[in-house]
Amino acid sequence: MKEQPTELRLDNQLCFSLYAASRQVTRLYQPLLKARGLTYPQYIVLMILWQQDGLLVGEIGKRAQLNSNTLTPLLKRLAQQALVTRERSERDERQCHIYLTEKGKALEAECSCIPQQMLAQTKMPLADLQQLKALLDGFLTSQSDAD
Repeated sequence: MKEQPTELRLDNQLCFSLYAASRQVTRLYQPLLKARGLTYPQYIVLMILWQQDGLLVGEIGKRAQLNSNTLTPLLKRLAQQALVTRERSERDERQCHIYLTEKGKALEAECSCIPQQMLAQTKMPLADLQQLKALLDGFLTSQSDAD
């Protein structure tokens, strides 16, 4: 049997390690978010709005790295859950601002324990996780500079 080149082995691929880690992190978040009626992408959007309320849909998509085909139905579901409202821009009717409702603002306090719960579930030292995040942030920055 012909031996596969080492550069084509799955366990040598950065892309697979990133993919598997992303799936595992999402799996760890799932029960924490499900208890609050949220999906992981909804949680990301809410974190963006907790940081800066009233953003335009396009800005939310940019920060969350979600395209409009994904973001529009996600925002609709958040509105149906009475967590956000949509308001057309007075300056440009084509643009829409997203605002947290009182219920959406109150959810921030309820979700404030999630990062600590996630840290406990990873079973890794905080310093290692901080280093991993810094490396991933550096990787993402280098890729956005390439665009």
